[in-house]
Amino acid sequence: MVDASIALAWCFPDETSAYAETVLVGLGGETMLVPCIWELEVANAILVGLRRKRLEMPGVEQFLSLIEQLAPMQDARPVVEHMRDVLPLAAEHGLTAYDAAYLELALRRHALLATLDDKLLAAARAAGVVIYRGPDTPRGVS
Repeated sequence: MVDASIALAWCFPDETSAYAETVLVGLGGETMLVPCIWELEVANAILVGLRRKRLEMPGVEQFLSLIEQLAPMQDARPVVEHMRDVLPLAAEHGLTAYDAAYLELALRRHALLATLDDKLLAAARAAGVVIYRGPDTPRGVS
């Protein structure tokens, strides 16, 4: 599973990281699982980047082509059910509801999590979620 911080590192030239590139390479042929908020979170960050002149449309189009190729699979659940699971996790780990949505999905689907967000990373480790390290990350190691 890829959170918005990873995807945005692929989009914003000044946020590029070796870890984000490793995640991108490791996705080759794998399903990119994302929570239902992912597309809006990423779209909003792109919009803010355009407004602040951190991005230009050709870069956005290139990023959108990349996302289209990756074909993210959006997890969908009934709204109230999702909120009932996200809210306690957010409270327990001091996360935003947005970040707790990634944690909830990783826990429920037993998915590896790729993130550049330190607070989400700490919460995921505390909850026993396996953190993606590279293409050979075993499921039992975080």
